[in-house]
Amino acid sequence: MKLTVSAASPFVRKVRVLVRELDLLDQVAEMDVATTPFASDQKVVSANPIGKIPALIRDEGPALYDSRVITRFLNDTNDGPLYPASRIWETLTLEATGDGIMECAVSMAYEVRLRPDAQQSPDWIEAQWEKVSRGIKAVNERWMSHLNGPLDMGQISIACALSYVDLRHGARNWREGHDALAAWHAKFCERPSMQQTAPE
Repeated sequence: MKLTVSAASPFVRKVRVLVRELDLLDQVAEMDVATTPFASDQKVVSANPIGKIPALIRDEGPALYDSRVITRFLNDTNDGPLYPASRIWETLTLEATGDGIMECAVSMAYEVRLRPDAQQSPDWIEAQWEKVSRGIKAVNERWMSHLNGPLDMGQISIACALSYVDLRHGARNWREGHDALAAWHAKFCERPSMQQTAPE
């Protein structure tokens, strides 16, 4: 199988972390692509008509896309432990929270990096940051016991989301007032899977 990747994408990183946590590097080859919302790489479009990454190109069957579809597929077809039945709804909700933080943070980055200055909307940027802030606050206040439990996909999503916020919006200092989450994130980032997938 081949995974379309761009190192800076937090959605791609989620899958790359899972691949390493489940020791699937011999099954999933990474295929670097250069794609943007304005110019979709044709290799991406051939796998995902929406033109978004990641996409998992399988040897048999159609390509899979959306990071949550891919991670669930790889986990379930390899008897992985990252979507535990005993806490599946909590895991899925936490994963959705991480993915939501990613979506808003990516939207902010696109607004600044891809649109001319005169077309940028400061109100849009701040509205997206407010969503990121609420998500981080909720995780810090409600989800620390889950984050400190056995590894699952919710934890991976949150870690990748926070790392992306650091990458693109570090000056916002999400750690302020979120000491427990900041400490957890620092420790989680020591995992080899996170070290090996950190964008340069």
